[in-house]
Amino acid sequence: MPNRLIHEQSPYLQQHAHNPVDWFPWGEEAFAKARRENKPIFLSIGYSTCHWCHVMERESFENHDVAAVLNEHFVAIKVDREERPDLDKIYMTATQATTGSGGWPMSVWLTGDLKPFYCGTYFPPDSRYGRPGFRDLLLKIHDVWEANHAGILDQANRITETLAQYATVTRAGETTLDATPLPLCFEQLRGSFDSTHGGFGGAPKFPRPVNLNFLFQFGQPEMALFTLRKMGEGGMFDHLDGGFHRYSVDDHWLVSHFEKMLYDQAQLVSSYVDAYQITGDEFFADVARRTCDYVLHDLTSPTGGFYSAEDADSEGVEGKFYVWTRAEVEQILGDRAEAFCRAYDVTAAGNWEHGWNVLHGAGFPEERAQLLAVRAKRIRPHRDEKIITAWNGLMISALCRAAQALDEPRYLAAAQSAATAVFAGGKLVRSGKVAAVLDDYAFLANALLDLYETDFDAGWLTKATGLADEMLKSFYDAADGGFFLNAGGDASVILRTKEEYDGAEPSGNSVATLVLLRLAEMTDREEYRRAAERTLTLFMPRLRSAPHVMPQMLCALDFALGKPKRIVLSGALDDEMVRVIRRRYLPRKVVLREPSAGKATATVCVDQVCQLPVATAAELEKLLE
Repeated sequence: MPNRLIHEQSPYLQQHAHNPVDWFPWGEEAFAKARRENKPIFLSIGYSTCHWCHVMERESFENHDVAAVLNEHFVAIKVDREERPDLDKIYMTATQATTGSGGWPMSVWLTGDLKPFYCGTYFPPDSRYGRPGFRDLLLKIHDVWEANHAGILDQANRITETLAQYATVTRAGETTLDATPLPLCFEQLRGSFDSTHGGFGGAPKFPRPVNLNFLFQFGQPEMALFTLRKMGEGGMFDHLDGGFHRYSVDDHWLVSHFEKMLYDQAQLVSSYVDAYQITGDEFFADVARRTCDYVLHDLTSPTGGFYSAEDADSEGVEGKFYVWTRAEVEQILGDRAEAFCRAYDVTAAGNWEHGWNVLHGAGFPEERAQLLAVRAKRIRPHRDEKIITAWNGLMISALCRAAQALDEPRYLAAAQSAATAVFAGGKLVRSGKVAAVLDDYAFLANALLDLYETDFDAGWLTKATGLADEMLKSFYDAADGGFFLNAGGDASVILRTKEEYDGAEPSGNSVATLVLLRLAEMTDREEYRRAAERTLTLFMPRLRSAPHVMPQMLCALDFALGKPKRIVLSGALDDEMVRVIRRRYLPRKVVLREPSAGKATATVCVDQVCQLPVATAAELEKLLE
């Protein structure tokens, strides 16, 4: 018989709906039961394409003996971190603060007032890997809860007090904006750069596109270009169908953690477009196109919105959908197999495990198509069909960038459809009926500005302005500056946090700041600029001490300090003038369209000073140089 999760919309929660665990979704029903029966809450947070979440489910949550202990002594709650990033942020901060590390699945034990008192991640069913067995741990926590209840409450209070210090940012005094964090961040990134394989740090190696954004905008593209080339040639890129896997388990981008996330596709498309604009190298354009095409044919819903992810596992085996034996390749390609295998490092012994090969290399499009046709008959990994507004915003931005730089109208059409789909329900949501958070407003507003700069439909600019106004009303901290992650008013959220870390995704604060700066240039509304600058000054102490933590915020700082260009296109639209703008890498610019009678002209303004209008693409190119 299914548990309460059967009524939830999240694919992750649905995956656990038939566990013998008496799961509750996050909500008052569970909280009231915990208070009424004086039981601790066991909170499990994960997401549907998380490999170790699947492992813990198979080992523990599907185990009737473990479920019996959970059901008797605890109130068990499941949360999809992708639906509730505000809860994930709070309890992940607690986990990292108390254990020194974090990850998913996240396992946190709470008091009835939702304060954490014990934290961890994956626990095996029996004690191994230096971790306590999950069932034994449950029994021990129950015993301590009964024997030393006051001590647990005291510990929960102490952790929550510490959590408040970690999770919130307040103004330590007025400061001024300056560019000193920019070269410091560059030096920090250079210190961790892998000059052999690209990327930063060692294994496991993540793409972290926010680093690449900063390096491009700072005018030092070499490390970013090298990294993007190595990634595009490596096994983290799906050479048959396009798109990128989550991260590489080694330091040379060969063997991936095979899940595919929408936010990675979006950000990496933008990075490869930047690389193409800077270099003119078709390699970067090809990777961007193939990644866009993967999203369009595999992650696009019938309504036009974009799905969240594809799993790493199929048939219970990680990566099985993507890997090949030498014998398989030879059978499919015949006499063309030898050259293909040399190019893509396919060997009889395998370049991974069990004789399997992860393709990495370049070229051979006809042979790739043959292998893809065979792969299409395999059992595909699970697809998470949540449509998350923030991630759709990232993908809309990426498609607009690709439509502009690669002159691909179908990418613009897909971006327009997705934006329409996200607004279809009227009120902005995170996903389904889940309330939107800062990231949803900020990422989507930024996407709508990119849409406006692509098709010049003023309706997108109007919608972006409306989102920015609501963002300031619901999330902005007028006292100290900066934006809270959630809108407040939810008693079940024990802290309102201000996210500052630009990680796998840019922080909502970084993107919100850039949105306000762009809108200030486009609309001349000074309240946008003041809120953006106040947010930047709030984070300046952090930017000065550890700028590599916030590279996307540094892009906003650079935009604020860098005297952006305002390019105004008037009269009849001249396609050649538009192409002059779009084929160049211009991170500090906004583009406005002023329809009017007469011939096409372009006016470039910087720091409230405008040049004379020009009427040809050649003249505009000179101005932009």
